[in-house]
Amino acid sequence: MKRGKNTEEVATEGDNETGSASAKKTKKSKEPEAPILYDDPSDKTTTNDGRSANMKITSWNVDGLRAWVKKNGLDWVREEAPDVLCLQETKCSEKALPAEITSMPEYPHKYWAVSDDKEGYSGVAMLCKTEPLKVTYGIGKEEHDKEGRVITAEFPSFSLVTAYVPNASRGLVRLDYRKTWDVDFRAYLSELDMQKPLVLCGDLNVAHQEIDLKNPKGNKKNPGFTPEEREGFSQLLAAGFVDSFRKLYPEQANAYTFWTYMMNARSKNVGWRLDYFLLSSSLLPSLCDSKIRNKVMGSDHCPITLHLAV
Repeated sequence: MKRGKNTEEVATEGDNETGSASAKKTKKSKEPEAPILYDDPSDKTTTNDGRSANMKITSWNVDGLRAWVKKNGLDWVREEAPDVLCLQETKCSEKALPAEITSMPEYPHKYWAVSDDKEGYSGVAMLCKTEPLKVTYGIGKEEHDKEGRVITAEFPSFSLVTAYVPNASRGLVRLDYRKTWDVDFRAYLSELDMQKPLVLCGDLNVAHQEIDLKNPKGNKKNPGFTPEEREGFSQLLAAGFVDSFRKLYPEQANAYTFWTYMMNARSKNVGWRLDYFLLSSSLLPSLCDSKIRNKVMGSDHCPITLHLAV
């Protein structure tokens, strides 16, 4: 997600005290509150009925693939060792892909979608240890597909969609386009779901509920938390998809996946949960865990990981 954040998005109590100089002399300044951090618990690798996880998927908005590689993002990927790695906001044409990632032997099957119109804009990737049955690009609508935002891979028991959902942009100049996208993308996913259960992962560019961002009150007119974007996400859930993290951790606050680079937002944990794994409801019995790797650096987003028994 890219946006110029308003200061209220990253301000916390005690950061912006006001008062006259004389008042400050007679009254000690208030100590800033310690940030409330999220501690990602140990991975659960069995389903509720005791089946062991056999599919591990990681998703990460890397905010520029070439810069991310230089920040040693691939070292963490090798440690995490997912079966499928999905990346968003790669901002890199195929001809400019770093050799460090194109030559990775761990992932012999690599798929890239890039923007047709703008160099260094948008872009998603999917790297697989085993070859999918089928891979497609986009959602079948030229107005959306020219920006390189979606890859879909079919596996034997489910389909995997990775997406970088368009941002409504500063001033909400793309909000109308985003609303059109939400309708068309939901129709695409619903049609896929009729053929085979699916997993959707990526930067969905919306914090769904107030629990999903630090400062909801100050952001109701900002991209990523408008009523229209939140309603679009609600309609996706109503269509039969489940937010895996919220299903497992319904009351967990302070669990974010994006922090603006401004005002030390990450160290203060003033963030947004914009990255998700959504599942077809029929896949819920296969769900083991949905993780937010919030301590992993390398981007303004952190990676997320899903464990399934399929």
